[in-house]
Amino acid sequence: MSAITTASSPSPLWDRIGRGLMALNAAVTFVVFINGFFLMADSTDDHLMIEGWRTFGYLVFAAMWAMLAWRPRQVPAIWEMVIFHKVAATILAFTIIDTTEGAQSSVTDTTVATLTIFAYIVCRGWESWRLVRKPATALAA
Repeated sequence: MSAITTASSPSPLWDRIGRGLMALNAAVTFVVFINGFFLMADSTDDHLMIEGWRTFGYLVFAAMWAMLAWRPRQVPAIWEMVIFHKVAATILAFTIIDTTEGAQSSVTDTTVATLTIFAYIVCRGWESWRLVRKPATALAA
């Protein structure tokens, strides 16, 4: 049985690379989270809620990328939620690419989506779902 586990594990080098990319995403996003407070301070009352929502979202994404860096094969659904959001944000950014936010987001969201998908592959993120599956004997008891 350990041969199956070993065979399904990523190589240590690729695992470190994927984890490193997720740690990089987490660190950069945390810096953007801190910067969000300055944007909130400069925001008008009409846009404060939007800036606050965006700022707090950066903290959530920084935390999710940190969890993926720390335990990439033990957090079911986090990979897929992050990938879905970043791909959806990328698609939206390209539909409004003629705006300032669209142009900026098309670069940043494309980058983090690509890095996250790459890390998902090299870290074998889909293996996190094996924790969710229960053996048939456990279900019968």
